[in-house]
Amino acid sequence: MGDKIKKGYPFAAIAGQEDMKLALILNVINPSIGGVLIRGEKGTAKSTAVRGLVDLLENIPTVAGCRFQCNICETAHLCEECRTRMGDAKKFVCEQRRQRVVELPVSATEDRVVGTLDIEKAIKHGVKEFEPGILAQANNNILYVDEVNLLDDHVVDVLLDSAAMGVNTVEREGVSFSHPARFVLIGTMNPEEGDLRPQLLDRFGLVVQVSGEKDPSLRKEIVKRRLEYERNAEATAIKYEQEERDLRKRIAQAKTVLPDVETPEEIYNIVAHIGIALEVDGHRADITLIKTAMTIAAFYGEKAVKKSHLFLAAMLALPHRMRKHPFGDSVLNETQIRELVYA
Repeated sequence: MGDKIKKGYPFAAIAGQEDMKLALILNVINPSIGGVLIRGEKGTAKSTAVRGLVDLLENIPTVAGCRFQCNICETAHLCEECRTRMGDAKKFVCEQRRQRVVELPVSATEDRVVGTLDIEKAIKHGVKEFEPGILAQANNNILYVDEVNLLDDHVVDVLLDSAAMGVNTVEREGVSFSHPARFVLIGTMNPEEGDLRPQLLDRFGLVVQVSGEKDPSLRKEIVKRRLEYERNAEATAIKYEQEERDLRKRIAQAKTVLPDVETPEEIYNIVAHIGIALEVDGHRADITLIKTAMTIAAFYGEKAVKKSHLFLAAMLALPHRMRKHPFGDSVLNETQIRELVYA
């Protein structure tokens, strides 16, 4: 018999890094938030959290045999191939599939990311033969890009465009092919190795800064849990099984509640005031703030957005969008946000 596959480190076992964990959960509940970028030094559980996140997701009903893992319940977002199968009960068959983390290597070329078209066949025979890329694999999954700041800027642009539109379109020599590309985009990076351009940074819905824990007791707990896991991964999985189950249920309930969460007029007024006060460019920050606050409300089982939800949302959605003034500090502090939200 082969060796047993070692269980991954449970998401619920991660001590500290509350902002990072919340940002990841919120994007799973509501992918339209626009993904999350986790910035921080090495060894701060960035990759561990992302890989553990997938175990909190429910199975999704996909079309059997679909190259793009189309969700059979989301008929508005089916690929062209699945749309043609819809009328045939024998071909349009449902199968349950676990969502997974699709990793994009730093060395990935644009063709590897978006996929390739056989131009010769298209021109000579009128046949669109498409070889799926990473974005096809990512549909209805989590797309994880480690060291996203080291990717070619053009590739990052493509990723962010697909994440925003939910569609990947490949155009070559006047021939085009589109397929659904609806995924949760998660990027991680170490700022010491270079930063993202501000234009790209702004396209991430949420940005979280992580660092080593400064609280001695929490730092000790992190080490103890990690060593326990390395000694016996199976026992660690069992120890946090109930917490994982509870969190999984909470995420599923939040997805159900989210469409009915109300946003009072007062919240819209505060968001408009925040954007003006902080001189935030454009309106993407305002929209992301509302979406994030609604998702936080759903996660906490609330029917309407409150100021407390908006405060948490602002801490995740605003810091990377503040306009940088010459010789000025662009870091948004908690006191400043609190004053703007509760004014």
